[in-house]
Amino acid sequence: MDISGAKALVTGGSEGIGRGIAEALIAKGADVVITGRDEAKLAAAAEEIGAGHIAGDVGDEADAVRTMEEFIERHGRIDVLVNNAGFGTFAPLVETRLEDLKAVFETNVYGAFLMAREAAKHFIEQGSGHLVNISSTAGTKGGKGGTAYSSSKFALRGMTECWRAELRPHDVRVMLVNPSEVQTEFFSKVGFEQEASAKKLRPEEIAAAIVGALEIDDRGFIPELSVFATNPF
Repeated sequence: MDISGAKALVTGGSEGIGRGIAEALIAKGADVVITGRDEAKLAAAAEEIGAGHIAGDVGDEADAVRTMEEFIERHGRIDVLVNNAGFGTFAPLVETRLEDLKAVFETNVYGAFLMAREAAKHFIEQGSGHLVNISSTAGTKGGKGGTAYSSSKFALRGMTECWRAELRPHDVRVMLVNPSEVQTEFFSKVGFEQEASAKKLRPEEIAAAIVGALEIDDRGFIPELSVFATNPF
């Protein structure tokens, strides 16, 4: 696709990978709107990068529907949805609380589903569109302490395959992106320290991979890609 002039919505776009993706799309000439729950933080980020913003919780059905309605009111169409909003909690199985599992699924699974559903209605009507789901390498292989987070990303991967099968006949491309560990605030928010490293991934690498995948001619697409640090150790 030609990203210049494309109308793109990036969920969870006020920081980290989402912000990096939004910045990369803006640099290519796209009209970008970012979402997030913290309106003040979202507005500040939007002003800094030159994006529009709509505050809301993707896991709340009313918010998800309203967000898409507002986006369409502003831009008349949607060309790209990046389902990036997500978080994780990490604990051994015997210490994992049901409320933590539910909270992760509400954003990572239900939120992605709600935003994809609302975007798909417009994609089908338009006969075009690009749906990019940000998953994780944790969604391809589980690990210790990953019950909540990994299972949510496995679920996202399964939904992505379903949506791809449904939407391909409408010329809609559905892609899954699996970043490895990226240096963001992701881990610090759940109590883990992450030291800065010149070898580990940054949001820029994930954004560059997505831009490259979007820019190939619309007659083809990359259904799934993983991005690893070459040698993070």
